Amino acid sequence: MSQNHLSQWSHTLVLRAHCPTCFRCPPAPAKLTYMIALPVNLLNLLIAYSFKDVQQQKNTCRTVVSEDQSSGHLIYSIANKSDLTRKEREMWNISLQGLIHLGVIIIVDVLFHFMYILTIPTDIKLLKHLSDWALVGLAYVNLVYDWIKAAVMFGVINTVSTLDHLDPPKPPKCITMLYVFSETHFDRGINDWLCKYVYNYLGGKHENVVEELVATLCTYGVTILWLGPCEVVLFWAFFNCFGLNFELWTAKVFSMEPFASFEAAMSEAMSRRIRAIFNTFNFWCIVLYNLMALNSLDFVKLVTKRLLLKGFPITTVIVMFVTYCLIQVIKERERRQALIDDPDPLPPAPPLNAATPTCPPTAAPQAAADSSKEKAE
Repeated sequence: MSQNHLSQWSHTLVLRAHCPTCFRCPPAPAKLTYMIALPVNLLNLLIAYSFKDVQQQKNTCRTVVSEDQSSGHLIYSIANKSDLTRKEREMWNISLQGLIHLGVIIIVDVLFHFMYILTIPTDIKLLKHLSDWALVGLAYVNLVYDWIKAAVMFGVINTVSTLDHLDPPKPPKCITMLYVFSETHFDRGINDWLCKYVYNYLGGKHENVVEELVATLCTYGVTILWLGPCEVVLFWAFFNCFGLNFELWTAKVFSMEPFASFEAAMSEAMSRRIRAIFNTFNFWCIVLYNLMALNSLDFVKLVTKRLLLKGFPITTVIVMFVTYCLIQVIKERERRQALIDDPDPLPPAPPLNAATPTCPPTAAPQAAADSSKEKAE
């Protein structure tokens, strides 16, 4: 590349970075993310395919950090591992994950030239001319894009870590699957650290209202310092802290009489329907609260006004009904996954010469039903 072309290319990048009103290009941080992730992912694929021909058993010297639970100190030990074997079809899965990340990067980069989801929310005058459906969809797509960006970045790093025989954290949970404040996290590593050393340490079993309030305040206080104190971060932390505590307050109220008796008399399906109604409003609270950190407070005010006031009743009812159906699907998927992860043990077969039982035979099915209902909740 000649010096003239190089200077022209760098000048184009500078213009794109200082072009906040141009609808043909996304903001510089988003573009920079994919410019960095694309070559890293290509290198990831090359490493994956080159490792297929390399001998998998090799002598390495690694530093293993193990925590002594009795004294609480870190013990550093050197371990020689010569049996670095891989599972069956593990390299195929690594290559497939790399191809998926590469495809997502290319698709998002192409869509940036047709869908201006990151630039439109900065123009309030343009937003006022959009319909209710377009505004609500724009708000939701902004969160989905932020999740895709986090999933790609963590996914590429996790794939490279897997190539080095490490066990990386799981990728961020999909934003569409979040309907309770206790699961709203993207970085699982930071979330696990906060839960271990701050939230669970101060909150205990998370049953006492005062302890829960202190734990959430300290947790979000550390998060504010980590993100950098500013107006948007303070609003975001306040509303998320309130939502987390409000969930506990609601659970405490409905565990009292007469609500506890009403729920005990309900079927499992009816109990899940009622919970899904409350989770529907919870879902949109999570969406609106997190939009503050991604866009601006004015954009969140406009979306809330259109969704709850100007769009009532048609837009509000339809959006809430679709969200309710979505949460029902999520709950059903979580119920099936819970049964797969922790299946109910089968009762032992009665002996052939056993005496007639004196207790009614409906006790075992009732216990199994209670167990399945508890898992569903």
